[in-house]
Amino acid sequence: MAKRSVWEIGVEDVVAAGLKADQAVAFHERLRRLVGEEPREGAEADVWRAVAESGLLLPAHPHPLHQLVYYSVYATWDRSARGPPPYWFPSPINSKHTNLWKLMEHHGPKLLGSSYHDPLMSFSLFQKFSAHRPEVYWSAVIKELSVVFHEAPKSVLDTSENSKNGGAWFPGAVLNIAECCLLPIESHKRTDESVAILWRNEGSDDSPINYLSLKELRNQVMLVASAIDKIFTKEDAIAIDMPMTCTAVIIYLAIILAGCVVVSIADSFSTNEIAKRMVVAKAKGIFTQDFILRGDKKIPLYSRVIKGTSCVVIVVPAHGNDVGVQLRSHDLSWKDFLSSAGSLPSGPHYPPVYLSADCVTNILFSSGTTGEPKAIPWTQISPIRCAADSWAHLDIQAGDICCWPTNLGWVMGPIILYSCFLNGATLALYHGSPLGCDFGKFVQDASVTMLGTVPSLVKYWKSSKCMEGLDWTKIRIFGSTGEASDIDDDLWLSSRASYSPIIECCGGTELASSYIQGSLLQPQAFAAFSTPSMSTGFIIFDEQGIPYPDDQPCVGEVGLFPIYMGSTDRLLNADHKKVYFDGMPTYKGMNLRRHGDIIQRTVGNYYIVHGRADDTMNLGGIKTSSVEIERVCNRADENVLETVAVTITSRTGGPEQLVVLVVPKNRSAKCDPEFLRTKFQKAIQNYLNPLFKVSFVKVVPEFPRTASNKLLRRVLRDQLKQEYLTYSRL
Repeated sequence: MAKRSVWEIGVEDVVAAGLKADQAVAFHERLRRLVGEEPREGAEADVWRAVAESGLLLPAHPHPLHQLVYYSVYATWDRSARGPPPYWFPSPINSKHTNLWKLMEHHGPKLLGSSYHDPLMSFSLFQKFSAHRPEVYWSAVIKELSVVFHEAPKSVLDTSENSKNGGAWFPGAVLNIAECCLLPIESHKRTDESVAILWRNEGSDDSPINYLSLKELRNQVMLVASAIDKIFTKEDAIAIDMPMTCTAVIIYLAIILAGCVVVSIADSFSTNEIAKRMVVAKAKGIFTQDFILRGDKKIPLYSRVIKGTSCVVIVVPAHGNDVGVQLRSHDLSWKDFLSSAGSLPSGPHYPPVYLSADCVTNILFSSGTTGEPKAIPWTQISPIRCAADSWAHLDIQAGDICCWPTNLGWVMGPIILYSCFLNGATLALYHGSPLGCDFGKFVQDASVTMLGTVPSLVKYWKSSKCMEGLDWTKIRIFGSTGEASDIDDDLWLSSRASYSPIIECCGGTELASSYIQGSLLQPQAFAAFSTPSMSTGFIIFDEQGIPYPDDQPCVGEVGLFPIYMGSTDRLLNADHKKVYFDGMPTYKGMNLRRHGDIIQRTVGNYYIVHGRADDTMNLGGIKTSSVEIERVCNRADENVLETVAVTITSRTGGPEQLVVLVVPKNRSAKCDPEFLRTKFQKAIQNYLNPLFKVSFVKVVPEFPRTASNKLLRRVLRDQLKQEYLTYSRL
């Protein structure tokens, strides 16, 4: 579709890309005025910037037209010599309104001295300063958030305790982080009348948007906290396994307000996975729904939950006021649960339970390579980290309306919740599937200004064309996380909002944040990261543990600086030191923290994630291990001797695709790969997660191994990548 340069685009090419003849002539004339009559060597970025910022390419234009112009502009761009091509550029005028610009203008001259020029020129220097002096950075940023201490901390950071690799943050502080989400804050222009949550139910797409004011949210959270107090005891672990609805958010905040601990369980999990998490967290109860509603389908949820636990289950009706299932004798309907709070004629009032900053408020889970989910405790510090990252990188401000389709069982659920409520923004929730135009219409009708995505979701939106005809121009910024992005999918997404920037985020549950992201003070490239996150330091090291020089293009494993605000200092069911620190290199006297990603630093100092150093894979934004997949597939068919699960991606990046290789028991018998794929898919859906999809199966006589019989998984992955690339060119 692309031409050898933008100057070769003719009217006939514009017509072929989807415009009518008269529109094509006008478009082509304006394009030529923007790019000039003569080709300019090395001016690709300037040309694209002129085109993108002119408004010539409209969201309503067909995607092939956007592809034609973008890929033609950058047709001669040498990525190996110049790095990824930028598509979005910060302007001094717009950048002055960002959170980081204001912070840097206030503190930059004092902290950086004569080295400071302005936020655009000095951003990288300021980021490096924040990584080496994190206590200085955090003493400034904490004042920008809606964090109210009941008892003030003695200091920002205490590194005297040797047992904590990451230091003790805000020692001596006492607070309730849920209360911080519910208080009016004058500096954020957040009053009791401010809209805290917007939502719409699937199937009500022509109805007005529902909303909850801050005062209404606080009252409902206090009512639920009062009911929790009647049934549970302080510090009890209480699970949530339901879609991320307005009610689920209220329950989440109420559990923490009451001094208890949320156990996050995704509503897609099988009974076995629910049971594992309930046992590991020692949960005393669980909130769930009777069903999950998806269009005309009613997917049972309560029946799945009770097979995984004997604890008390509190059941919220998916529709109406009454639950649609028969409950066990000791379980409670939502209506009966709320009635236990008693009558409160003067309105709900519940005194928050104040706890030290390092007390656990949430237990989340992340799969490792052992197949056993790691139980990751979040303290009251973790929400501060994720909200501050969103403040700095996604530029979430008071008045923003933020929507990120996710679940409280995944880390993005709590992250977007705290990112909104601790920054004075509105949380927008769609009670239904984000796969169709109904979700897109909600984004339009709610005037969403920040939309978060997962790359596989964007790929579906683009291929299905379900978002055509919708107005997303209120979106000023996108967020993307969970898996690797695809360049063309990002081109499509950004173009839907007149080329708003997409901030890529890569991190982990155990970090409560992303260690690499984008920034509105730097040019952005599709499917790439532009900077370490604020206050994050890391090095990239080779297979011998030797660090590459800073700013040198390279590919290697990332090692994080151990002083990382918001990161875990414990695990509930594993040795924290062994998982994150043992075997890692030392750098300038620091024992680096393991994250496990293989990343590339490109020319131009962008970053691209190349996958995992271990055997963890990322399927649809959910981290799981090859061991888990293989364990299920090995039992799926009697003729399977052993399996290996690996993931591959296309040439342009994008979500990982699951491939299962099989060695059959009876090697003389014919094995049908499609038959096995169907059996593996069914087994994975039943025993692991229905969201995991097997792309294809390959039958092989044996697996490559070392002399000591160690499986050469990387060799298999590389062979498959080569086969896939060859096939995709055909």
